[in-house]
Amino acid sequence: MRMAITSLVLLPGLDGTGLLFADFVAELQRIAPEIEPIVVRYPTDVPLGYSELDRIARELLPKDRSFVLLGESFSGPLAISIAASRPPGLAGLILVCTFAKYPRTLFRWLQSLTPVLPVKGRIVRLARKIAAHQPVSPEVERQLTEANGKVSSEVFRRRISELLKIDVSDKVAQIDAPLLDVRALKDGVVPNLAANPIRRCARSVSIVEMEGPHFILQAKPRETAEVIRDFVQRVAT
Repeated sequence: MRMAITSLVLLPGLDGTGLLFADFVAELQRIAPEIEPIVVRYPTDVPLGYSELDRIARELLPKDRSFVLLGESFSGPLAISIAASRPPGLAGLILVCTFAKYPRTLFRWLQSLTPVLPVKGRIVRLARKIAAHQPVSPEVERQLTEANGKVSSEVFRRRISELLKIDVSDKVAQIDAPLLDVRALKDGVVPNLAANPIRRCARSVSIVEMEGPHFILQAKPRETAEVIRDFVQRVAT
């Protein structure tokens, strides 16, 4: 009997390269060959907002099979907006360490400074370590540095400006597909209070909290692959 294939469409974090999904995807393919990962990649040298990135992501949604959509960090609002439009074939939505509206009010006040915000180099790596609460491994740090090095500063600044002003809270209630909300207990980038409006408004939501930093898919690829495999298998049937 032929195995039914379900696609998992992965929308990446702030770097947008998709490179940081590599270890997670490898683990997922090892334990769940019936799940086909589709990694969406955003342009690295063209500053685009959420509306333009929305079009890029929608072009890669499967047309001939069911799929689950995953939005990590920066891409959470994008995943919510797409799911709220109820595209054909959508079987479920997974949100990983993300938000419908960025919850740190102080940072939103600093939006006017994003054109001169340092987004690369030693100061950024230091800020990441301070915010992480739980340090990432040297291997994850290497992956982050490699991915970020491929993206222009103008692109990073545009995306930061976008995430500071985005608010898709009203769209959460429009999602009729099952939702999995994955949180890292030591997330210093997107605090867990960002989950409150999602959990309050969602029609159907499962919550998984894991010990680890903001970059939970990178820090714990095997554990997160198991959680996401179970969800995909459940909603696909």
